[in-house]
Amino acid sequence: MICVTTNTLENGIITEYKGIVTGEVVNGVNFVKDFGASIRNFVGGRSSGYEEELINARESALAEMQSRAAALGANAVVGVDIDYEVLGQGNMLMVSATGTAVVVRDK
Repeated sequence: MICVTTNTLENGIITEYKGIVTGEVVNGVNFVKDFGASIRNFVGGRSSGYEEELINARESALAEMQSRAAALGANAVVGVDIDYEVLGQGNMLMVSATGTAVVVRDK
């Protein structure tokens, strides 16, 4: 399924709007990754554990959004926006993907 951040597709014509679709994922970061990130914060450098969690959460949120779009009969999602939030004292990571499910045909 095509997912784009723009409201149009260069080689396609939107023939039908199916509605807004979302995908949300809330992930906890385990103790080992949290500990490793705290050390990286002290000595400097990138936290590969947190980066991996972000990547997995983003991909899961996009996949959920695409699945919901397909259930509506869409073959693309336009206007995609991805948001990241940290929730609560446990630093739970929430990633949400939102867009408009559409039916597209070739020009």
